[in-house]
Amino acid sequence: MSTRASKPEPGPSVAGLPVNNMVTEVSRICTLLTCLILIAMPAAGAPTALTDVRIIDGTGGAPVENGVLVVDGGRIIAVGHADNVTIPDDAEQQSLAGKTLTPGFINSHGHAGAIRGLESGHYSRQNLLRQLDLYARYGVTTVVSLGDDESEGFALRNQQNTPTLDRARLYVAGPVLSARTPEEGRTLVDTTAGLSPDFIKIRVDDNLGRTPKMSADVYQAISKRADHHGIPLAVHTYYLQDTKDLVRAGADFIAHSVRDVHVDNEFVDLMLASNVCYTPTLTRELSTYVYESEPDFFADPFFLREADPAVLATLREPERQQRVRESAAAQQYKASLPIAMANVKMLTDAGVQIAMGTDSGPPARFQGYFEHLEMWMMQDAGMTPMQILHSATGGAADCMGLSETGTLTVGNWADMLVMGENPLEDIRHTRSLEQVWIAGKPIHLAR
Repeated sequence: MSTRASKPEPGPSVAGLPVNNMVTEVSRICTLLTCLILIAMPAAGAPTALTDVRIIDGTGGAPVENGVLVVDGGRIIAVGHADNVTIPDDAEQQSLAGKTLTPGFINSHGHAGAIRGLESGHYSRQNLLRQLDLYARYGVTTVVSLGDDESEGFALRNQQNTPTLDRARLYVAGPVLSARTPEEGRTLVDTTAGLSPDFIKIRVDDNLGRTPKMSADVYQAISKRADHHGIPLAVHTYYLQDTKDLVRAGADFIAHSVRDVHVDNEFVDLMLASNVCYTPTLTRELSTYVYESEPDFFADPFFLREADPAVLATLREPERQQRVRESAAAQQYKASLPIAMANVKMLTDAGVQIAMGTDSGPPARFQGYFEHLEMWMMQDAGMTPMQILHSATGGAADCMGLSETGTLTVGNWADMLVMGENPLEDIRHTRSLEQVWIAGKPIHLAR
């Protein structure tokens, strides 16, 4: 990024040499032997203009070639074709010729705070910040955490509406609600609503027949009570019939794929009529069985730049891999993945809004990298790169009710990504990520 030197002030000489630039100010407190002098410093508060760049703005519209985007105070103040944007006279300009600019990615279903390595029970502000930094370094600038959020997560959510932000934004649901009676469900919703969550989260799933499933009268009561408080209801589901019934009951967001059978026209019509969004979480299914052997991504430099070698060593242990191969649940989820992939293609073709989400955060669902892997799998399922990018940016923001992020439009926070290759040619080009900007500032990336 280019910089602008501060206006020089007159001052004394240093070591007998006349000085007429900003070195004068520094030399008042430093000697030539002990001080490194920065010749150019960015002017405080100056706008930044990114020029000569391909802009994919997150709305689903055609990219803008030879684009310009101007940031000031952490927000976008101008964006468009170079012929239509006036760059402020005091703006610092950075040419991004040959590169692509997109909004930062939104994970519509993640988790943050509890896991360290492969262990749970580590929920803390420090661990949240570590994970939100990790998400951000992979270009995931917003995470919707759908469950098990504690007070520290709510506090960070409340502190992020600032131009000084330097980590991923966080939205929270609080506890995942589990009730046995309608009255208990209503009470849990009332208690959770007192925390001011962004979502209410429930599970309607029997874990492949191993646990009791929430009954319809209970989730109907929870849905009505969530509506009473004006809080969207996100649901974990597995079976097609349950998902139909949940949509009829007022669910606002389907947080996993239908995986037992292929979706049908009745389900498509329900989703469209209710304007309900759907997140595939294909990598969730992948994570249940992929460690039966060594995954291909263990050799991916884009993955390895942030991977913990100790975690990889554990996942390589032959005994652990054997347990996965012998797990009936893991093998059932493995069989479910092709169904999930076919379903996301059918729903996309029918016009159902897809929101990119991964359920990353639990052990061995690698935050940041899995969001890219999810998008690559969505392409394998038949979605186009533009459909995928929209699902991870403006589409996800619409689905999750997020404002001021998700699209590169005037007034939004300047959360954005610079890629060396065009992801519209192949979504796997997201691995060419070169810069991540949050609130108008580039953050440091691991290499």
